[in-house]
Amino acid sequence: MSIVHLPLAAARTLHLAAQGLLRPPRRKATPADLIAAIRRMALLQIDTIHVVARSPYLVLFSRLGDYPSQWLDEALARGELFEYWAHEACFVPTEDYRLLRHRMLDPAAMGWKYSAEWMSKHHDEIAALLDHIRDNGPVRSADFERRDGKGGGWWSWKPEKRHLEVLFTTGRLMVSERRQFQRVYDLAERVLPGWDDAELPSAEAVQHELLHRSARALGVVRADWVADYYRLRRSRYSAELHRLADAGELLPVRVEGWSADTFVAAELAPLLADAAEGRLVSTVSTLLSPFDPVVWDRRRAATLFDFDYRLECYTPAPKRRYGYFVLPLLSRGRLVGRLDAKAHRAQGVFEVKALFIEGGVKLTQRLAADLRAALARCAAWHGTPQVVIRQAPDGWATALSPEAVTLA
Repeated sequence: MSIVHLPLAAARTLHLAAQGLLRPPRRKATPADLIAAIRRMALLQIDTIHVVARSPYLVLFSRLGDYPSQWLDEALARGELFEYWAHEACFVPTEDYRLLRHRMLDPAAMGWKYSAEWMSKHHDEIAALLDHIRDNGPVRSADFERRDGKGGGWWSWKPEKRHLEVLFTTGRLMVSERRQFQRVYDLAERVLPGWDDAELPSAEAVQHELLHRSARALGVVRADWVADYYRLRRSRYSAELHRLADAGELLPVRVEGWSADTFVAAELAPLLADAAEGRLVSTVSTLLSPFDPVVWDRRRAATLFDFDYRLECYTPAPKRRYGYFVLPLLSRGRLVGRLDAKAHRAQGVFEVKALFIEGGVKLTQRLAADLRAALARCAAWHGTPQVVIRQAPDGWATALSPEAVTLA
């Protein structure tokens, strides 16, 4: 078999095509498009920060354009999606429950997400909580009163919240819906009544499938990238990828400037041919979530896009280089910059606290038009159609701002 050679730009575009970021949407999105986008990515990471739209909604906006964000909540409530630890906490297509069930049955490797000691120490309370849900229906953490006056991260959860999360990690409970983005927990057999553990594939078959799905979602994959997508056990996975290639499920490729063995999922062969011939071109310009698969692996983003991205919301403010919740800017196959944003919903204002442009990116008429339109679309979708840019390199604020706006 001849090995296809790809320029780096072609590998980058193939990655974006696999992620659903090749071309802007040509029509208004439908609920079916939302599910298709999640299936293409394989999973959709969840995060609760909401200075702009919460991450899962924003990741979908980057691919679908303007859509009602409640479609995601409705898909979960209909049972088309389920929540579990995939990359991190993620929405996953329900047909893939079988691929994550092994983690529920053997949660010892889940770190802080599971504590056998907690389960043992609070056995009677946890059993009583399960009985309560069985008899009275689904619950939220907010349904239980906090008695110690504390609050904060997972380390200071009230006991009932910890019980719920441990039961969720072991698969005894599932998230049946979200209300104002709060998890609603119910018995797994009521959320997914058709499941039978007798249908569970072997651990080896599951790993095989997760590696294949990771390769398909990434477009181009290397042994040092593949484990991160589903947070598989840390390993190089070189032998496993070569076995998938020998089985015809992956196609070996060579990428300009890389010494690492690289592969493309076989079902992407038509896109691979177009990429190799220079016919695959990304025309998307949009804002990305910090938890978008394109940028969540810092090393991969640096290798593919020469873009060094690190989420700084957990960094003390004086040590931040760019800002609290910084959105990468994708334009026509390149990550050209980033901006620290906040949506002031009451005032209808989308504030760009600071705009940063990558070194070597020149302010051209086309790029300015692309980014101005992308920013306007994102602001309008947030219900904050007025855009104000506080800080930017010379010339960029004027180029990207349709008008000046002052916050009250």
